[in-house]
Amino acid sequence: ITSVAVITVMFSLIKATSGAVPLGEQVFFRAFVPLLILALWFSMRGQFWVSVRTNRLKEHFFRSAFGGVAMVLKFLALGLLALPDVTALSFAMPLILTVLAALLLGETVRAFRITTVILGFVGVGIVLWPKLNFGTTQSEVIGITAILTSAFFVAMAMVYVRRLMGTEANYTVVFYQSLFISGASILTLPFGWSWPPMDVALMMIGSGVCGLVGQLLLTASLRHAPASVIAPFEYVAMLFAIGIGIFWFD
Repeated sequence: ITSVAVITVMFSLIKATSGAVPLGEQVFFRAFVPLLILALWFSMRGQFWVSVRTNRLKEHFFRSAFGGVAMVLKFLALGLLALPDVTALSFAMPLILTVLAALLLGETVRAFRITTVILGFVGVGIVLWPKLNFGTTQSEVIGITAILTSAFFVAMAMVYVRRLMGTEANYTVVFYQSLFISGASILTLPFGWSWPPMDVALMMIGSGVCGLVGQLLLTASLRHAPASVIAPFEYVAMLFAIGIGIFWFD
């Protein structure tokens, strides 16, 4: 639940900087700040190479690839839709994750868990329904498509996190995600990056810090409970998103 709160703040910071800097630059700051913090922390402890050592680089890559695509799509949606709408539509993820947990991880998914995610998905439908009309703007259609596609990629990333938790430390998983996504996003540098104003730069740095804390808490939760148990708790993000949407974004 704390992870969900911190990550909602992170997405709010991203929304606040949408339009001020290109999407690729937002993704880079979100990924590079955690990478820098973790690298400094490992080095200060004198355990850099021990902390990043892994025999599962391929799985880290796929986890990062799914997570990176999800991040780009969600950041795109944040620039096009209201924060509560993005959050509500993201709730397709717990349903997808519960299905994938049963299919790919062999987890036992009982009727109560299925009921919770179905009710959540009904909520997604209620939010989406008013927008399914001919008056919907092109930007809204793009935003809705992006966030629903993002939900699938987030669920796949969490499946890989659950698999990695058997042998990898929380911070190792987050380190490799940050490393791969930073490397990919910096390739967008020639496509119009700009020097951000101080307030925008601070918000993007803040998004990276919140992303690091949120990811560490999320990977810790997946170490201690099955993915299908964790998934429904994503729904509390709606409370945080409505509050922030009202008081920050009017």
